[in-house]
Amino acid sequence: MNEVDVAEKITRILVDKLGLAETEITPDANLVKDLGIDSLDYAELVMEFEQAFDIRIPDDDAEQLTTIEEAVNYVHRKVSAS
Repeated sequence: MNEVDVAEKITRILVDKLGLAETEITPDANLVKDLGIDSLDYAELVMEFEQAFDIRIPDDDAEQLTTIEEAVNYVHRKVSAS
């Protein structure tokens, strides 16, 4: 799975699960500050990423995923490594 596929899938998750507009989802968008995701949404989002990509995201790593771009890069690395 290439980075574009990962980005598209993450965008779809954000739109479907959190009701965000696709236009809000930019690479530099901060999940909390720009998109208004609270801690419960964040935890659910991490679980969605784990299920959608069949990966495990440790809590320490999840805390570092603050922007869409960081999430895409992280998930892409995890998927590529498996």
